[in-house]
Amino acid sequence: MKMRYDSFPRINVQVLIILISLCTTQILADIGDPYKILGVSRQATTQEIRRAYKQLAKEWHPDKSANPDAEKRFVEIKQAYELLSDSERRRVYDQHGITNEDSHMFRQRHDYSQYGRFATDPFEEFFGHHFHFDQDISLYHKLSITTKYFDQNIIPKSSTVPHILMFYTDWCFRCIRAVGAFKKMIDTLEPLGVNFATVNAAHEQPLLRKIGIDEVPSMALILNGHGYIYKENVYNVQKVVDFIRRKLPYRLIQGLNDGTLNDFLESWMDNRARALVMEPRDQPRLRYLIAAYAFRYRVAFGFVQLNSPETKEIQERFKVHPSLDTLLIFNEDSTRAVASVSMSDIPTQTLNNVISANQYLALPRLSSQEMLEGVCPAEWNRPRKRLCVILVTENTDAHNYARHALRQIALQSGYSSERVRFAYIFQDKQSDFISALSKGSSDDTLLRLVIIWRRDTSHIKYEWVTGTRLSIQKRENESDEQTFNHTKQKLDDTIQRLLRASEALSYEALVKDLLDEHAQGALGKVLNKLLFFVDYLTDNIGQEHILPALSVLATIAFMFLVGYLMVYLVRLEEENLKRKGKLDTNNVLKKAYQLFYFDKKLGSYVPELKLHELRAEKYNGMVRLLKPGCRTIILVTDLQSRPKLIPGFHKAVWPYRKNKTLLFGHMLIEKGLSWYAELLRLSLSESRDLQINPRNCIGTVIALNGHRKYFCMYHAKHPESKRGAKRMLKMTRRLTRRNDDPEAGAFLGMDSASDDSDTSEFESKILLEENLLDGLSNWLDRLFEGTTHRYYINYWPDFPTK
Repeated sequence: MKMRYDSFPRINVQVLIILISLCTTQILADIGDPYKILGVSRQATTQEIRRAYKQLAKEWHPDKSANPDAEKRFVEIKQAYELLSDSERRRVYDQHGITNEDSHMFRQRHDYSQYGRFATDPFEEFFGHHFHFDQDISLYHKLSITTKYFDQNIIPKSSTVPHILMFYTDWCFRCIRAVGAFKKMIDTLEPLGVNFATVNAAHEQPLLRKIGIDEVPSMALILNGHGYIYKENVYNVQKVVDFIRRKLPYRLIQGLNDGTLNDFLESWMDNRARALVMEPRDQPRLRYLIAAYAFRYRVAFGFVQLNSPETKEIQERFKVHPSLDTLLIFNEDSTRAVASVSMSDIPTQTLNNVISANQYLALPRLSSQEMLEGVCPAEWNRPRKRLCVILVTENTDAHNYARHALRQIALQSGYSSERVRFAYIFQDKQSDFISALSKGSSDDTLLRLVIIWRRDTSHIKYEWVTGTRLSIQKRENESDEQTFNHTKQKLDDTIQRLLRASEALSYEALVKDLLDEHAQGALGKVLNKLLFFVDYLTDNIGQEHILPALSVLATIAFMFLVGYLMVYLVRLEEENLKRKGKLDTNNVLKKAYQLFYFDKKLGSYVPELKLHELRAEKYNGMVRLLKPGCRTIILVTDLQSRPKLIPGFHKAVWPYRKNKTLLFGHMLIEKGLSWYAELLRLSLSESRDLQINPRNCIGTVIALNGHRKYFCMYHAKHPESKRGAKRMLKMTRRLTRRNDDPEAGAFLGMDSASDDSDTSEFESKILLEENLLDGLSNWLDRLFEGTTHRYYINYWPDFPTK
């Protein structure tokens, strides 16, 4: 069977091109820093980039390398070279960090060299060419970004570079009128180090909610991941500059004078270099503040106001021109600057280049993973490997001599900082890192030198420098010069040998990230969040919010005041009542229940052991819902015997008052007679109803285990016996009898005739109410020993509600 050619579905060429471009974009989206991938600096020439690419391509070609990640690494190298070899794409990446994932903005017709959200620009065609508006809205489109770009690029970069976002919509005439002012801001502030971008509010609603924008046009400053909304109605450059100054971290540049200069320059133990900014003004320029913000973790900045009587000694000491801006950078030597720039207007690029080249001390401390990345960057190219000489010390003054010796070696070594760097590390702070370098060293690594070569973030090669531990620490029989020369010679020989391309370091190790020694504690983080919250409230609360907030606070304060006043009045009334009947109240508490003790500090009786009355509303909490291991001990009384029996019961259970698993109470037999009879019937497994005489029940103590559904019983007339079932039968038989004289006691007149020889002796005796609880203490001892008989039931009967 033949098939016609046109019977196949036709492929849309445009759809195919879009799919291919999307796949390519997805592959290229994972590219990292192309400069780090090729191992070149940002100032590298085209020839240096090409040379680095050729060397790496040979090393990582999948056909020549046995590394399992060779193919992936080769693709990264190729992509990085393609980006940096294109001058236009390299310029865009240097300015805004954009890689080929934004390749659609490099089209010839629309030069969206910033961010380029839109592929076509109808507003530029219509407004810009036909009506020739001065406020061209196409400026917003050229700088437009998405929420994804904001999260992946602007948020990370905002920790070092301030970003200003303008929120607009296409048909917002106020936005069009603000274009001129916004363009002037870009022309003025972008050369100072501020990055600009725009957001189309109609398309990026999640970003509006994240920052808190509720109208357009609006402008926000992004600093260290936080957004600050510009509240002024006028988009003026000076107002924006003042706004940025207020939002930058507090004391970013410390003010100095003749008395505070030395302390500032000699406080380099915080692992930061020192930079002095000298200006003939009363406050530093915005460009210096932005530079201080970018390098705040590496360089501490100080400001000196020239032509001030408090800084005359500083001007004479450093021979500073009184009318020029001067930048001086110091490391551990406070008497001599390692770099200096003096101009009437220092360009931002020059400022950043000078600071970047001198942002580390001569002998920095590896105090964090970020510091390790800066001092000892990864380099997988064997011919151009970067070595890092590390001295293992501790945070003690006894090791100052060793650190000073290595610092002098670093200053006199003559090695390029691109090939060899010197540093020291605290063994007690970075114990995991040091313990990973265990091969090739003795048990004690303290005051020893190790040379490392970082292949990537976790994989390093290293070698310990032998014969330097004793010489790096001053010997008593050697001079300082002999110690220094011996160590320097030994170290130079090792470094020169390892720098050869054919020479490999002896050992390999996988290491974890270094501990950040400068990380904020929990208290510092809480304070920072609190300050940010206060700042946020200050920015976002207007007059329309103040009155409602004050009203709510006033209402809450009024409620607290009224509550306090009512409690105070109740307390006064109680004191008046106590004063009137103080003796009677004390006597009742002390003689009747004995549940209170006198507190000398309070001057009154305070409850220590509380007896709860078993009633219907408390039944579930006291019996049915008891937690496992908890028991309730109940005394059965009536209205007449309660004043006599409760003091004796209280005395017997007093030693167990602090036991958290016990709950004590009493029950009026008049209220709980039906429940008590049903409880006895369930323990006998009989179907007949029991007619219990209430007077025969008083003085009985029941220990209830609500979770396990059993109870133990104390009865003065029927003591414990091994035959618990026969005891219960005999007890219930006696409880159903009537007494002729109800005033004679609970057990007067009982028939003693019985075939149970164990209890006949006790049944013949007459017991009065005062003696019913005489044996309770001994019974409680047996109860907690577990020797009392347990009567199990299937369920807990209901307690009567009347």
